[in-house]
Amino acid sequence: MNVLSVNLGIPRSNPWKNGSGRTGIDKRPVAGRVAVAAPGPKGTGAVGLAGDEVFDVKHHGGDDQAVYAYAREDLDGWERELGRPLANGSFGENLTTAGLDVNGALIGERWRIGPDVVLEVSCPRIPCGTFQGWLERDGWIKQFTRAGLPGAYLRVVEPGELGAGDGVEVLYRPAHEVTIALAFRALTLEPALLPDLLAADALPEETRALVRRRSAV
Repeated sequence: MNVLSVNLGIPRSNPWKNGSGRTGIDKRPVAGRVAVAAPGPKGTGAVGLAGDEVFDVKHHGGDDQAVYAYAREDLDGWERELGRPLANGSFGENLTTAGLDVNGALIGERWRIGPDVVLEVSCPRIPCGTFQGWLERDGWIKQFTRAGLPGAYLRVVEPGELGAGDGVEVLYRPAHEVTIALAFRALTLEPALLPDLLAADALPEETRALVRRRSAV
């Protein structure tokens, strides 16, 4: 299991979302090592990787969405389905991984990447209009949602530096069954699963509050 590439955003205009003006979804692989640290609360545009930034600060960034990982194997599957090449970073991910079941990761699972960095799986990515516009594909939000392969947001537990080629070691898996894939299904197409998410202590408080509102738990 390893990191194939570390991808940072190139700020560009965002014609797909009212009020944002700019987006950092255009992520490109970078050479060398990149510093990683906890960015602090959501709302500032800060994220975990030095040199990266988000502009929709209401929905992105902050400690619980510090780093976004997506598996190269899933990108390869989308290449076949969409009939187009997808470079590392195409889905706006910071880390493109190989050999790692990102969607099968448990909420609260911890990964050591390289010698320094420890990240904790926090929540799934929920697709938005910017993502659909970026891929220039009508109906993409529904298609992506049906597939149930959202990729994982991670928080920074131990800061440091990481780079392409770094190994990924799973340090810890909590004693519950709430995976990224399950959380995504619950938050999108299968709301009956929402109460199950509360078994994951590491679920972001923002998501826990949403679960309680939607399921009256």
